[in-house]
Amino acid sequence: MPLTHFDAQGQAHMVDVSDKEVTDRVAVAAGYIKMAQDTFDLISEGRAKKGDVLGVARLAGIMGAKKTPDLIPLCHPLPVTKVAVELTLDPDLPGVQVEATVKTSGQTGVEMEALTAVSTAALTVYDMTKAVDKAMEIGGIRVLLKDGGKSGRYEAK
Repeated sequence: MPLTHFDAQGQAHMVDVSDKEVTDRVAVAAGYIKMAQDTFDLISEGRAKKGDVLGVARLAGIMGAKKTPDLIPLCHPLPVTKVAVELTLDPDLPGVQVEATVKTSGQTGVEMEALTAVSTAALTVYDMTKAVDKAMEIGGIRVLLKDGGKSGRYEAK
C-alpha cells in the first residue's frame, strides 16, 4: 500500500480529502509515564511544587489535541468536537497512565489529535516534576481505537 502523504514524484503533500464523505469519527490513544516511587508519591499526595500535576497535564493534553495541525505539518485542521484526557495513577509502574479520546465530524480521522493529546499530557507531567526525577520514561504511545470513515473500525489487540 503506497504512503498517502507523498505524490507520484515522492514529494510530501497534504492529502486531498475533499471527495471524502463527512462522517462521525473517533480515536482513542494511550501511553504512560514511568517514574521513581518518590515522584509518584509526590504527585499522588499533591505535594508537587508546581501545583496540580494531573490537572495541568489534562488541560495540556486537551490543548495539544487542538494544536495538532500546528505541530504536525501535514495534518488537516479539523473541527474537533470532543477531547477527553484521563490521567490515572498506576502504582504498578509506578507512574501515570494517560488516555485521550478525540471526536469530530469530518472528512479525515483524529488519530493524530489523540496521539498528540497523550504525548502533550505525558510531557507536561515530566515538565512539572523533572526537578525531582529527570529519569522518568514516557512510552507506550499508541492508537487503541479508530472508528469512522471509509477504512472503518480499528481496535488494537
